[in-house]
Amino acid sequence: MSGNTFGTLFAVTNFGESHGPAIGCVIDGCPPGMALSEADIQGDLDRRRPGTSRHVTQRNEPDAVQILSGVYEGRTTGTPIALLIQNTDQRSKDYGQIAQQFRPGHADFTYWKKYGIRDPRGGGRSSARLTAPMVAAGAVAKKWLFEHYGTVFRGCMAQIGGIEIPFESWEHVPNNPFFAPVADVSRLEEYMDALRKAGDSCGARIRVTASKVPVGLGEPLFDKMDADIAWAMMGINAVKGVEIGAGFASVAQRGTVHGDSITPGGFETNNAGGVLGGITTGQDLDVSIAIKPTSSIISPRQSIDIHNQPVEVVTKGRHDPCVGIRATPIAEAMLALVVMEHALRNRAQCGDVIGAPDPGQSAAEGTSPQASFL
Repeated sequence: MSGNTFGTLFAVTNFGESHGPAIGCVIDGCPPGMALSEADIQGDLDRRRPGTSRHVTQRNEPDAVQILSGVYEGRTTGTPIALLIQNTDQRSKDYGQIAQQFRPGHADFTYWKKYGIRDPRGGGRSSARLTAPMVAAGAVAKKWLFEHYGTVFRGCMAQIGGIEIPFESWEHVPNNPFFAPVADVSRLEEYMDALRKAGDSCGARIRVTASKVPVGLGEPLFDKMDADIAWAMMGINAVKGVEIGAGFASVAQRGTVHGDSITPGGFETNNAGGVLGGITTGQDLDVSIAIKPTSSIISPRQSIDIHNQPVEVVTKGRHDPCVGIRATPIAEAMLALVVMEHALRNRAQCGDVIGAPDPGQSAAEGTSPQASFL
């Protein structure tokens, strides 16, 4: 099966299945000399892992990461970093009934048609469980980017089902199971409790940002920063839409509003989402993703089996009524992997370029948009 490696200079090859012995990834291209331990990675995995509240799947996986290679005496060596996460709480018997059936909204039908065989246990390779290795790889990228440029990645839930969540403060995000930027999440809890009782599911909208991103990352045509971000986000399970900056709201904006004016003090607005012409402006990268309702629900639905006969499918097992609840650290990780790839690419090609100062930078400072790469 091809299509399992993300990136070129910072290449992450993802492996494993939802109910296999383990999942993991191999990172090839991490620069040498960075201090790295399991503790640097585990924090983000803990934010993503299942079983953390009553509103997500009760599969109880510790998601403890092991570094198998690429680190010597606590520092990266420049060789491939292998990360392993054991699967410890599989209940494959929950999927015995659907081995011959196709669940609506899942990849069962397409995997069967493409490969002629599929692993029905928890969705096998198509399971969102395979986002855990990407979160682990993203944690490595985050650490390197923060140490070199001060780049910080943050995310939050902006909408769950039909409930839009106003932004109050980033400080609230780690204090509730929804990654919501609000102090009071009682309405969200009531909504999810009712949804679970009804045997149904809902979607979500996640916002993710990167601040202190160097100017000049991205290419002018096919490898644009925003194009690669969209490609990465669409690679996350259940994502059905991506917005950069103003996104679809830009349709109703006029040019006098949408174009971000530049002053000696910098950009006045950020409708572009931190990217112009495919290249970063130095503003925050601002991305939103739309996540579809969870396909695994206990409500009966119509489908067919492998013999093309009509069946009624009821998906048992432990599932998130809203997969978007745990998607925030995943979106942060994928954004970090894109920025990391472009940072290494730009350092290789344009590390010695001297150009005009950044917007908002005094001419007396005499540094260029690429100066942060030197």
